[in-house]
Formats: sequence, C-alpha cells, structure tokens
Amino acid sequence: MFAEPHDPGAHDSVRPLRWRGDALDVLDQRLLPHETVWLRCADAESVSAAIRALAVRGAPAIGIAAAYGAVLAARGGNFIEAMARLRAARPTAVNLMWALDRMHACVASGADAAHLLAEARAIEAEDLAANHAMGRFGAALLEQDTGVLTHCNTGALATAGFGTALGVIRAGVAGGRIARVYAGETRPWLQGARLTIWELQQDGIAATLIADSAAAALMHSGAVQWVIVGADRIAANGDVANKIGTYALALTARHHGLRFMVVAPAATVDMATRSGDAIEIELRDAEEVLSCGGKRTAPAGAAAWNPVFDVTPAALIDVLVTERGVLYKPDGESMRRQFGAAHA
Repeated sequence: MFAEPHDPGAHDSVRPLRWRGDALDVLDQRLLPHETVWLRCADAESVSAAIRALAVRGAPAIGIAAAYGAVLAARGGNFIEAMARLRAARPTAVNLMWALDRMHACVASGADAAHLLAEARAIEAEDLAANHAMGRFGAALLEQDTGVLTHCNTGALATAGFGTALGVIRAGVAGGRIARVYAGETRPWLQGARLTIWELQQDGIAATLIADSAAAALMHSGAVQWVIVGADRIAANGDVANKIGTYALALTARHHGLRFMVVAPAATVDMATRSGDAIEIELRDAEEVLSCGGKRTAPAGAAAWNPVFDVTPAALIDVLVTERGVLYKPDGESMRRQFGAAHA
C-alpha cells in the first residue's frame, strides 16, 4: 500500500531567491556547498550579471530572477535597455524570454510599479505551484522500491522551490516509492555534486553521487529503473534541450531498458521552435573544461569545446511531465494537442 504520493510540506526547505522590497537577493550557487552567500541585486544590471555568471541558474529560476530584474529596470528608468541585457544573459533557456515577454506586456498595457511587482510575484508563485503539481504527477508513475538517477540540478535551487525533476524525487521519497537516489556530478560546473547532493541533504534525503562516466555501469547494475531530468527548452516535436550529458543518459537508458522522464513547466515548451535542431546551444569559456574548481587540470595550449546543453530526441523520451499532466512518448501531434499550435 503506497503512502500519499506527495506531501506539500515534505522535503521542501530550500529557496534560491528573496525579494527584499528594493532589491533581489540571490543565493550564490557558485559557492555552494561550502559557503552560503546571498548577493544583493539592487538594479537590473546586477540581476543580468548574476544570471550570466551562473550565480542563479536553472531555467525557471532564471525566468523568475529576470522578472524581478524587470521590476528593478522599470524603477531605474532604463527599461528597454535593461530588458535587452536581461534577454541576452542566457540564450537557451526559454523561461527567460517567456518571463521577460510577460513583464514587457504588463508595461505595454500601462501597468504601474506595484502591478509590475505583483506580476513578478505571480510568476514565482505559479512556478512553485507547478512544481508541486509535477511532483504529484511524476511520483505517481513510479513503482515501489524504485531507484532513480538524476542529472545536473533541477531542484529548489533551479526553480521557485521544490523543483522539477528533483521535485518528483522529493515527492517520490515522501510517498515511499523511491528507495535509491543517484546523482551524476555534472561536469564542468559540478551542479550535481555541489548543488543536488547539498539540497537533498538539507531535506534529509539520502543520495549517492556518481561520476558522470559511471552512469552506464550504474544502469547495468540494476540499481536504477528511471532516469529523471529537467529541461531548459522543449521544441514543438518533443525534442528536449537540457544540461550537457542528458542525451548520453537517454541513449544509455534506452539500451538498458530503463525509462526516461523529463519534468519541466509548460513555460519551458517552445512551440515556435519546430525541433531541437533549431535550438541555440550556448557555448561557454573553454577554461571551464580545462580547469576544475578553479585549478587548471589540462596542459598549457590544450583546446576544449564547452557546450552547456545538448538535445535529446523525442524518440528517446518515455514521459514528459508538466503541470498540465503526463504526456507519454511525446511527438509533434501529442505536443500540439497538449500545448497548442503556438505556446505563449
């Protein structure tokens, strides 16, 4: 007999953003797990810088931070210029563009500062509610005594709170369905090692860290039955852009007969992008790969390629979970039924 699949109060103590009335405080995720430092962003440029530098990361959290950045931009009197800088901060995550478009529409309709702040707060509250809904939907798909593997950080730190893929894991643990949690380290920024394991520790959830290259051996061992990941952009045909390494996990899961779940809010769906081939993939400084923890690991003169994301074809995805429900084997037709011809 299963316990309730999701207790809204269980395993839910972490928040990455705090609005302070005249500024946005951002939990600096670059310093976790060793230091807990809040950055005070008193203007839109500070918010843009925090997004670019990965002090705040994760598609939903980036969108929420940008919404508050738009509030600060309106107060600063340089709205159009500041909005352009916010929009350029991270090109792949569709939530950033979606949130800024929503804030711009408010300004265009004549909203005053109070209404603009209310809209930013609504974006944050809606994301948190969506995460709890996705947790319920995703956890209900899991069998008892399930082992799961997750990638990067898709938890409270990447969202308004609770998380997307990690929200399903939180709900699955609370409901007694998940018995084993594994997290890949996620080179080169080590979000799995630094952030996911830290988050789960905060909420009393036992988890085991693996090197990214150990994922295939783990799947072969039989310890996991599901791979559960998030998404930064989902194309109209169901292709998913997510943290680099996701594609390899999906291929390996298919080979071993494991099920592959993508968990993301509907705002991550971009029905204007026909397929993953049209998604712009952000490239970052090669030095991030040539070093680890700020210490150079490769010899002088070495070159490196550092894409932040890859695209997993829809054919490798067993289940797409949003706050609207569960979509099995997503493809162009089922995506149109669920999200419409064009998703705003």
